[in-house]
Amino acid sequence: MTVTPPALDPRTAALLVMDYQQGILASLPGLADPEALLSRVAGAIADMRAHGAAIAYVRVGFTAADWAAIPPANKTFSLLGRQRLMHHADPATDFHQQLAPEPGDITVRKTRYGALSTTDLDRQLRDRGITTLVIAGITTSGVVLSTVTDAADRDYRLYVLSDGVTDPDAHAHQTLMTSVFPRLAHIIDTAELRSLLHESNPDRSVARSGPGIGTTDDF
Repeated sequence: MTVTPPALDPRTAALLVMDYQQGILASLPGLADPEALLSRVAGAIADMRAHGAAIAYVRVGFTAADWAAIPPANKTFSLLGRQRLMHHADPATDFHQQLAPEPGDITVRKTRYGALSTTDLDRQLRDRGITTLVIAGITTSGVVLSTVTDAADRDYRLYVLSDGVTDPDAHAHQTLMTSVFPRLAHIIDTAELRSLLHESNPDRSVARSGPGIGTTDDF
């Protein structure tokens, strides 16, 4: 049975664009068709902007103090601290140019997997009246998993973009998308996101930028 996802009100929704950074993309050569992935996420950003939704960008990056504060017990991040990787001013930690933030977007820097635990993102979202999150990010087993579980505990309504998240471990990706995330979030793709946004305001006609994107009249 096909389950229809609930209506999405862009006035109380935000798209989270997570870890789409130059260095992370370059370090994951196993990703399938990264250019197509970037194009789909760029389209989702444009669709959300066109309907007045918020866009929140999340990146990982460290200061010297951040590295020093990582305890040895943290298996993943203590390694980053010891090797002094991903300094916040390194161009490798910049967002991919195809997905660059615009003035008025939310941007936060994190020092752990999840988008919420080491940032003020939750406060910024609440201040804007955001109750719904649409999730795009790399990797599925990293930032996406951490953020979905944390955001679910904080009572956000969640949508995970099935073609806006990816992981070099195909088995982990499949397990999360089919067995774990459906208990916490609505699984949609970028085409379904566009349809949900159009249904929220079918008469809206807004010019949008981006490759192959016109106005909402094109839907």
